[in-house]
Amino acid sequence: MIRNMAIEYEGRYLATDPEGFLLDLNDWNREVAALLAQQDGIELGEYHWEIIDFCRDYYHEYRIIPIMRILARAIRDRLGAAKGESLYLYRLFPQGPVRQAARIGGLPKPPSCI
Repeated sequence: MIRNMAIEYEGRYLATDPEGFLLDLNDWNREVAALLAQQDGIELGEYHWEIIDFCRDYYHEYRIIPIMRILARAIRDRLGAAKGESLYLYRLFPQGPVRQAARIGGLPKPPSCI
């Protein structure tokens, strides 16, 4: 999906790439995440935040966003089997859990998302 090249937040514009990924990771906060999610028609709830926070922690620890299979396994290991299931993750992030959670979480575009 092609988007505007910025989102407005508190009277300033935060630069994004054409797919809505923030260009400056330091621009991210939970309010910005809510704006990014709103662009996708998602109202963030507790379960979304659990996965977003997991992805952010994973990225900060390993400096990479893994492919879906590896992410799901890591989520299962840390959060339990049900939360690492693909169907569960796609219900939360219907445009693709890895890509959408990374974008909303203010992380770089995953390398597996060409």
